[in-house]
Amino acid sequence: MAPRMGLADVLAFLESEFPQMHYGGRTFHLEAVGPLSARMRMDHHERHLRPGGTISGPSMMALADLALYAAILAQIGPVGLAVTTNLSFNFLRRPGTTGLVAEARLLKLGRRLAVGEVLITPPASDDLVCHATGTYSIPPGSAVS
Repeated sequence: MAPRMGLADVLAFLESEFPQMHYGGRTFHLEAVGPLSARMRMDHHERHLRPGGTISGPSMMALADLALYAAILAQIGPVGLAVTTNLSFNFLRRPGTTGLVAEARLLKLGRRLAVGEVLITPPASDDLVCHATGTYSIPPGSAVS
């Protein structure tokens, strides 16, 4: 299934409709979208740290949610009201003091719901630090048939 929006289109939509993702400075970077997928990077930044100097759970949650949202947008087009209905996280190991990369893929894209998973790793490693799954509600008439 070919995406309806390419990388530049999804980036432009996010800039226009979701600028708060960059509040306090740009640390989230959408790097790729493809069929039922997206890749997003989060820079290492002090605002993402928890005590002990490691990336916080809420920062990884935001990264996963943004990556899944981008994958959905790429497939269905510029639908701002596709909203998260469920997110589940398994934190598998301490990420350390580095940025992170989220690889999102949609497992199911229906007319009303999208279900996906996200694998979060350090940039130059396959060491999985977090596995997330999410479900999104898609407004009526927005999904790919």
